[in-house]
Amino acid sequence: MLITDGARAHAQHLLDFIDASPSPWHVVNTASEHLLTAGYIPLEETQPWALEAGGRYFVARGGALIAFTLGTAALHGHGMRIIGAHTDSPGLRLKPHADHCCDGMQRLGVEVYGGPILATFTDRDLSLAGQVMVRSAHGHDRHLLRFDSPLVRLPNLAIHMNREVNDSGLKLHKQNELPLLLGRQLDADTPGFKALVAGQLDIADSDILSMEFNVYDTQPGSFWGVHEEFIADSQLDNLASCHAGLTALLATASTEHGCMLALFDHEEVGSSSHSGADGSLIADVMQRIFALQGLNEEQRQIALARSFFISADMAHAYHPNFPQAYEPQHRVMINGGPVIKANANQRYSTNAETAARFVSCCEQAGVRYQQYAHRTDLGCGSTIGPLVAAGLGVPSVDVGAPMWAMHSLRESAGVQDHADMIAVLSIALSAPR
Repeated sequence: MLITDGARAHAQHLLDFIDASPSPWHVVNTASEHLLTAGYIPLEETQPWALEAGGRYFVARGGALIAFTLGTAALHGHGMRIIGAHTDSPGLRLKPHADHCCDGMQRLGVEVYGGPILATFTDRDLSLAGQVMVRSAHGHDRHLLRFDSPLVRLPNLAIHMNREVNDSGLKLHKQNELPLLLGRQLDADTPGFKALVAGQLDIADSDILSMEFNVYDTQPGSFWGVHEEFIADSQLDNLASCHAGLTALLATASTEHGCMLALFDHEEVGSSSHSGADGSLIADVMQRIFALQGLNEEQRQIALARSFFISADMAHAYHPNFPQAYEPQHRVMINGGPVIKANANQRYSTNAETAARFVSCCEQAGVRYQQYAHRTDLGCGSTIGPLVAAGLGVPSVDVGAPMWAMHSLRESAGVQDHADMIAVLSIALSAPR
């Protein structure tokens, strides 16, 4: 198929976005930089807000961020168009006391975060990125830090000691076989990981109060395929949706209704946190907006009833090597268009009315769409859609771009699909109804 230059530009911008964002905290930082460049005003939850009609604002809470524009009319007249996605991806996180030595090697202990395909972390050029809390005169300051070059590795065991690996698959004991190799312990004075962090920040070890680090792959994103119609990178689930939503928001001109982009953390582990979709973040922001617009309780309920939430998370593309894994009537294809996801047990928030609204947006954008349902005999994953829909009482649809190898350290998706998702989300934000 013909991939347009515009679609390639969007895909390259996505790869750059992902490569600049190796942890949820870096995602918030990268998105904030784009919002600031576009004239959005940062808000602090700990400070009073002053909002103006037509204003553009954003607020961060840990690894989550909400950006919004206020329409030219009161919210109870038109509601808000909301896109939601999540900043976290499954993988490995360092334990608080990660640094230890074993048989002359320095190792870093990790916990499994969410449901990654652990075998994909072996034999990769891994490094670390996260946040460090540093002692200061007023308590502590937060510093983002990433080690750009490969710092750690998880080498495979040679096939000569694991003869069944190709028949039985690679199985890693999570406690004993996942610690990452950092370096040789040359003597008792070999500097530990904390000293490496302190050196990067040019501070004393004793000034580090706490740290959180995410393991990431240093290989940049790339195009692949005979026509370079595919992309490969880490964290496509779900930074592709974050980027599509952000791009659509930044492209949306003034509207009568409000527009919002909600990027939540901790979706991969259930969303129950102060920065997750099952927490209070989006409700807190909405209530502050309503209060500053002077809406009474009935007007607030009307505003929510007139709002629309799009839960954007990636979808399972059909893999021709594994046809038995898919529902035969719902095989969605890479570069076949955005996917509307449905589940009778409300693992996805889509219903007939909200699906129709998204179909209408696709038609207005001139974009093909696909519909996905999971095999009945397989457990279906869930998203932030049902959580936000239930918490706010807003109609919601679950959608996503199709991809291969979801939860691998190296995922793949379609170049045209990303551009199409941006086009549809742009229509969804700008459409009056």
